[in-house]
Amino acid sequence: MPRRIANDWFDGVIPENVLIEAGGHVETSQSFELFRGERERAVVVGKFASVYPPTMFDVGPEGRVSIGEYAMLNGPRIMCDSEIEIGPYSLIAWNVVLMDCYRAPRDSQARPIRIGKNVWIGFDAIVLPGVTIGEGAIVGARSVVREDVPPYSIVAGNPAKVVR
Repeated sequence: MPRRIANDWFDGVIPENVLIEAGGHVETSQSFELFRGERERAVVVGKFASVYPPTMFDVGPEGRVSIGEYAMLNGPRIMCDSEIEIGPYSLIAWNVVLMDCYRAPRDSQARPIRIGKNVWIGFDAIVLPGVTIGEGAIVGARSVVREDVPPYSIVAGNPAKVVR
């Protein structure tokens, strides 16, 4: 039986291998329109985490995305062919792109992205493959993050640099 969201404006389903834990909220099944994940638990939405449109899970066959408890995704594009972890209490703003791969012939190797607990990522930011963002860090709007971000730091710019 297909899993549907009550009163969803989009005529789609939640894939069988997506786990939404108790209190977790996904506003629309459109978030899975580009989903091709084949792994068990390809996406896990943690307890009381929220996923709002236009969040898009562009997950490849081997991809896995985990969203920690109480995290809020307010419209990012998640391109995952390996693994993306979003820590608990994190806030991901609109138009953020999290990409663990480039999906280009020149560099097709996926490298996991790890986002720590209580991280804020501002709108239009891009997090590139292999990046780890430490606990409590803040990524400024429209930043391009291509290197690891230390815990409790603020980064901004293109490329993102520590500003505090």
